[in-house]
Amino acid sequence: MPKKTVRNPRLKLHGFNNLTKSLSFNIYDICYARSAEHQQEYIEYIDEAYNAERLTDILTQVSNMIGAQILNIARENYEPQGASVTMLISEGHAETPHDQKKGAVEKESVVGHLDKSHITVHTYPEMHPDNGISTFRADIDVSTCGKISPLKALNFLINSFDSDIVIMDYRVRGFTRNVRGSKHFIDHNIDSIQNFISKDIKDRYDMVDVNVYQEYMFHTKMRLKDLDLETYLFGEGVRELPPREAKRIRGRVNHEIMEIFYGRNISR
Repeated sequence: MPKKTVRNPRLKLHGFNNLTKSLSFNIYDICYARSAEHQQEYIEYIDEAYNAERLTDILTQVSNMIGAQILNIARENYEPQGASVTMLISEGHAETPHDQKKGAVEKESVVGHLDKSHITVHTYPEMHPDNGISTFRADIDVSTCGKISPLKALNFLINSFDSDIVIMDYRVRGFTRNVRGSKHFIDHNIDSIQNFISKDIKDRYDMVDVNVYQEYMFHTKMRLKDLDLETYLFGEGVRELPPREAKRIRGRVNHEIMEIFYGRNISR
């Protein structure tokens, strides 16, 4: 295993910490709905379960966890389906009318933070035209500047969605300087995103890493270890299916998961 880069957590900096830390997710939920009616009901269910209001609540909790101040929220529910939420955030305290009178926070500094720190989520419910498979995808980005870290909300975000597959990227960009003027390109220890994933999540998922340590780029893919067909059926249960039909559906669900996990079409 590559040697960890050791950094001093109490590093004394010259000015503001300019390191940008970005955590990106692709989260997938797979479902089988045999009839066209059940397929439409699944899309409607997902659209309601992860509407803009629910997503706003999730992102607000993320902001609280990482210690960020929410400055602005934009959200939208789309037709026929899907939703988006964008939050502009800053590290620590936001400007208020009281602060303006006191001159405690300069407006320029707040605007500078807006350009670098944000949380976004976009949802994409969709369905296969003829084989019963429906897929829900959520794309999430948490980008912070300064001492706050998106990794603090990692486990919460994974658990907030009913995820069969999670694909994550984490990257540290830019640099900051210590009081002597030397550059620091990272301010924390990491050799894998898995370092920050809780044991109960690791027990449920198989994981694969592709990391470029010298560039501070980390990539982890996760998929559920167990395929319980009952949890993938929408509108009916396994007991209602003939054994041969259940086996065929299991094969389709597994095929969908494998293609998404490996990022390519796989012949059956």
